[in-house]
Amino acid sequence: MEEQVILNEHNKTEYPPMHTAEHILNQTMVRLFGCERSRNAHIERKKSKCDYILTASPTEEQILEIENKVNEVISCHLPVTAELVSRHELPRGIDLSKLPEGASETLRIVRIGDYDTCACIGQHVSNTSEIGRFKIISTDYDNQRLRIRFKLEN
Repeated sequence: MEEQVILNEHNKTEYPPMHTAEHILNQTMVRLFGCERSRNAHIERKKSKCDYILTASPTEEQILEIENKVNEVISCHLPVTAELVSRHELPRGIDLSKLPEGASETLRIVRIGDYDTCACIGQHVSNTSEIGRFKIISTDYDNQRLRIRFKLEN
């Protein structure tokens, strides 16, 4: 007899291209700065923002490097896939710190090619070619928090 999988309900509807871009931005920040994924994110269709904890403010060159790297990943036309796994069978390196209390035993793992893998129940595109161009609108740094505001262009 097959066990029925029950995932936690999702409390919002994202714009899939922007939400997928957030995943790529998060992994880019982890790789470039060694920080954690965003602690606070507000993802909307027109513009979005993510906050990262950093010990120093990035230079203008580093901000441009973030934007260029995200666009490089998008241009690779990577597949975006999802699989259901038990908490006990998680791929290495999956951060569960953002999961709500009482999250289900079965988790949805989203992969963006071989660039990013994380637990997520949000909506995503099926290929990064559907995202468009990532553009950083502004940044500000205060008290070890970097806020990145961004949008997508066609």
